[in-house]
Amino acid sequence: MTINQPDRPQRRKACRALMLPLLAGIGLSAHAAGADVAPALERRVKAAFLYKFLGYADFAVGSFADATTPVSVGVIGADDIAAELTRIAAGRLVGGRAIAVRALREQDLAQPLHVLFVAGQDDARAARLLRAANAMLTVTECDGGLQSGSVINFTIVDERVRFDVSLDAAEKKNVKLSSRLLTVANRVQKGAS
Repeated sequence: MTINQPDRPQRRKACRALMLPLLAGIGLSAHAAGADVAPALERRVKAAFLYKFLGYADFAVGSFADATTPVSVGVIGADDIAAELTRIAAGRLVGGRAIAVRALREQDLAQPLHVLFVAGQDDARAARLLRAANAMLTVTECDGGLQSGSVINFTIVDERVRFDVSLDAAEKKNVKLSSRLLTVANRVQKGAS
């Protein structure tokens, strides 16, 4: 079942309110944010979204060793996104915690992570990496990302970076997503799609 979303103009307004302060902070204007998505701009926008997702996700209390444990974010297959996310997150806190971003290789997936971004369009590879991962909030960018078990999947709609959300995957991973995040999602799935 797909949950009804606000109409397109309301969603677009809410999405802009969510993203524009950050996009301005990384050197993107409102015009550029709505412009055709060039590959480099697309990667920067995805990094900005990954940062914003942190503020709209509640992780289980037991997922942090202590009060000083940072929010851990792993990026596999996109060192450029890992570098941009590191730049965006530098010196910022989420829920009073620092943010630790790491570019990962497949052999690193067993380490616990709060967020994992799996880059690439290969559905089978994404599914395999998601199964191997020890991460709560998983984000992909392939056509079958949600079907592979990802919580959030980036998609391009009308030449803009958007995202779909699987509430079932979030529940299985024990991560709660804010209704504000769900409001700006392109599509929210609950149950079989």
